[in-house]
Amino acid sequence: MFIFNKPTSATDIWCFTPASYEQFVVDEADATTKLWLAKTDFSGKAGAHTLVPSTDGAIAMVIVIVSEEADAFWQAGAVAKHLPSGAYRYTRGVDPEQAFLVAMAWGLSVYRFEYFVEKSTKKPADLVVDESIDADSLKTFVTAISQVRDLINLPANALGPETLAQEAALLAETYGASFRQVVGEELLTENFPAIHTVGRASVRAPRLIELNWGPQDGMKLALVGKGVCFDSGGLDIKPASGMREMKKDMGGAAHALGLARLIMAHKLPIALQVLIPAVDNVIAGNAYMPGDILSTRAGISVENDNTDAEGRLILSDALQLACESKPDLIIDFATLTGAARIGLGPDLPAMFANDHAVAAAVLESADKVSDPVWHMPLFAPYRAFIKSKLADVRSCGNSGGYGGAITAALFLEKFIQPGTPWLHFDIMAANTRDLPGRPEGGEAMGLRALFNFIARKVASS
Repeated sequence: MFIFNKPTSATDIWCFTPASYEQFVVDEADATTKLWLAKTDFSGKAGAHTLVPSTDGAIAMVIVIVSEEADAFWQAGAVAKHLPSGAYRYTRGVDPEQAFLVAMAWGLSVYRFEYFVEKSTKKPADLVVDESIDADSLKTFVTAISQVRDLINLPANALGPETLAQEAALLAETYGASFRQVVGEELLTENFPAIHTVGRASVRAPRLIELNWGPQDGMKLALVGKGVCFDSGGLDIKPASGMREMKKDMGGAAHALGLARLIMAHKLPIALQVLIPAVDNVIAGNAYMPGDILSTRAGISVENDNTDAEGRLILSDALQLACESKPDLIIDFATLTGAARIGLGPDLPAMFANDHAVAAAVLESADKVSDPVWHMPLFAPYRAFIKSKLADVRSCGNSGGYGGAITAALFLEKFIQPGTPWLHFDIMAANTRDLPGRPEGGEAMGLRALFNFIARKVASS
């Protein structure tokens, strides 16, 4: 995939925008190249590529056309999956500031989820990596994002709460982190009632997974990830179309583990805590019901409107535990609401923040690494929608379906201690179609933006 010691020869890749390609054809291309491009009807449109032959039948160079948008690096790197085996290098059209992103896109474009099919025997094309690129960092990003994709793509029969805990334990072992889990009835004795309530109907025991790593005198960061390994909707059962992809409802947990891997692998001086409430939301005689009044670790009672709004319930216990350590920042990830997807579409993660300075810094990092997120409001007047006459708060509220992502975030905010900076990411965690470098299926969203934000924050402190 990558070659860090430069070989004596490699095929050149030239990247052009549609405009610069037209200029190249007119002013620079030799007669043989012009004839090849004309005879093959090469479009020169963004996303297109062609292998230009030499007179001896070898590949003289590869031409890739990219857009002028910020995410053009995906198009540049995505050519990797179309190339024959061999060594290649970008020698034209890749800005030095974009070299890392293009190399990362190269590594991620050859990603395949092959757990249940015969693995491809084709050797992927190798990229000769520019000497300016940190090899270890590049490999870590490709590994972390690939493993986020793997976890989300695994079906529920292959990834339940116990298996998710095993994945977390393996990550902890790899980087010398501590690991513990609170399982089944222990959730009640250790005061995680909401996690137990949501997960008790499954034959696969619910659990709270915890990792701790790093110097205790460093910045204290808590990562919380929703780990619903399968979501039937509970007694408010989803229709078949809504249930089909609910293996990905643990996408928040995958993101928390992915960001933790990036932090630990880069040895950032951070006191890191990772918390994952892991459950199945299914139906049995002991399943919780619409209208139940539920207990939480924070002592806040919840009127349960809908059993298909289970994610916010299990997160409430985990967020309270995170607050007990008095962290400098809490970040949670959750495939929480369809409302966020309706508002922003599948590719743009919604970010809620109780600290505007923190939010602005994340947005700056998102622009810097071309990993977009969108700042959504914690609109205080909508708190009226989650008021309850029977309990301290309602889980869904009476907004008539409007502003569902906001009311869900406002519900979670009730479990954040005042004065604790907090970011909440409501994510799709999957691509709904093939994109350059990003195949249909599980996807990491916002991780690179957050890692850049965290690394810059640590460096400036």
